Amino acid sequence: MTTRSLSLFGGRRRRLMLTGAAAAILSPAAFAQTSAAPMHERLRLICTGPAGSVPDILARRFGEELTGTFARQVVIDNRPGASGQIAVQALRSAPADGTTWLLAQGALASLYPTLYEKLGYDPARDLRSVSVAAEMTLGVAVGPAVPADVTGVRALVDWMRSHPASANAASPGAGTLPHILEAMVFDQPGLSWRHVPYPGGPPAMVALLGGQVAVLVLPEGLLLAQLAGGRLRMLATSGSERSPFSPSVPTLTEQGYARSAMREWFAFFLPGGASEASANEASEAVRTVVARGDLARSLQDAAMVAAHSTPAQLAARIEDERRAWAPLLVSAGIRGDS
Repeated sequence: MTTRSLSLFGGRRRRLMLTGAAAAILSPAAFAQTSAAPMHERLRLICTGPAGSVPDILARRFGEELTGTFARQVVIDNRPGASGQIAVQALRSAPADGTTWLLAQGALASLYPTLYEKLGYDPARDLRSVSVAAEMTLGVAVGPAVPADVTGVRALVDWMRSHPASANAASPGAGTLPHILEAMVFDQPGLSWRHVPYPGGPPAMVALLGGQVAVLVLPEGLLLAQLAGGRLRMLATSGSERSPFSPSVPTLTEQGYARSAMREWFAFFLPGGASEASANEASEAVRTVVARGDLARSLQDAAMVAAHSTPAQLAARIEDERRAWAPLLVSAGIRGDS
């Protein structure tokens, strides 16, 4: 499978300690940049995951940097569930004045029209592209439900085949890229497995560590702290080359699953009715905070790579991935609502 992505660069890592309710305000007193006058009083930043999830981490880090530069106050609005569709509905009902953004997985615009028979929104009509935000590698992890002698993906498949009652894999939602990766690895003759969707990565992690599910695929950064503590084992990463954040872990390609090489990416969107000028202004704000360096360094600590694009570049990427993935998803019979 051909995938399109930016390179993943190395860097030190540490555990991110993040807390917050469904909506949290990032204080300008803590994060304001005195060298630039704020352009808006308030920015509402909707994200598709719960507190501690990848979209939440990204929203909060970008929100910190945008406070005092793009707006005096940034409000993080967590709208998890339904693989991002709840967050999209919140964006659709927001004013299209450029002061409400959505931080979401790219699949929401590129893959979901193929994955879902009844999507509930039209990406071309309801989402205006702003910029790519970040990219990352996925990790295939197993918890205490899987014996310690299962040390690779092929061994995992053999174990799942011989233990059908325990053959399940969790993801942060049906139709998400982790779910798609699981389907591409585990949908094979003689293996009957069950997909267990959760409303985001954190509750899926709780289930894995508690032994309620055997396998979990998440962005690598969400697995590293538990990996270091010995509470889970990461059997593979999804990049075409080994990740610099966990170089001892072999890729899926190395283990014979070359068609499963992929990277997760997230992007910013405005309501579909927003103007081109608003999209360009928001994209320029993203470019400015990414260029500073602090944001990029902090995301590397979570095994993520900060990114930027123009609205036109993001729209082109979405269309390219839609065309590349649609026939593969259809031929494999992968559905988000099945």
